[in-house]
Amino acid sequence: MAAPDPAATGSAVAGPTAPDPAATGLFGLVAYGELLAFDRLAADARLAPDLGRRAALSEMAAAEIAHYRWLTDRLAGWGVTPEEAMAPYVEALRAYHDSTEPRDWAEAVTKAYVGDAITDDFLRGIAGGLAGPERALLLDVLHDSRYAEFAAAEIRAAIEADPRAAGRLSMWARRLLGEALSQAGRVAAADRGALGALIGRTGGDVPGLLRRLTEAHTARMTAVGLNN
Repeated sequence: MAAPDPAATGSAVAGPTAPDPAATGLFGLVAYGELLAFDRLAADARLAPDLGRRAALSEMAAAEIAHYRWLTDRLAGWGVTPEEAMAPYVEALRAYHDSTEPRDWAEAVTKAYVGDAITDDFLRGIAGGLAGPERALLLDVLHDSRYAEFAAAEIRAAIEADPRAAGRLSMWARRLLGEALSQAGRVAAADRGALGALIGRTGGDVPGLLRRLTEAHTARMTAVGLNN
């Protein structure tokens, strides 16, 4: 995805000087998530069976660090130290990745497929609670669909090569979802209600958003031949 247009999203120079506190917390959360995703994908690329696949996952990692920079530039433009904005979420997000380290290539691409999609669904669900420029930037960090298509194709190929892999990867995907939802509770506690307030602005609530995330996950699993 190309860098966001400053005229459309409000660059660090042209952006507002008095940020919405809820937006500050959300940008800190997403920025740290992008930083961890970069670390994860760069490491998981080493599990690739060939250079082409390694390059594909490395490109995904590069996109994550670009998104991280967009978000931290906006925080800095508001006069907010990015490290301070990210700090409340370090423990919960790191716990998710520490507890879901893939053992092989198939698990790595399944984690990319599941984790990125959950993140994107979450951002779409909460973006409506932000003002225009902040909403535009948040939507700009959604993952490029070609990466999801790549991961989905790799999952299908793994199942075609060994039909028994479907059961193992289905269990892995369920674990990924469970860990993500578990850590979501810790994130909500860490931000002292800011995310809940943003979701409330959209007319929804946290349980409703988590339910929609689960439903979307179920549909994605079916699409690649995995069971829920």
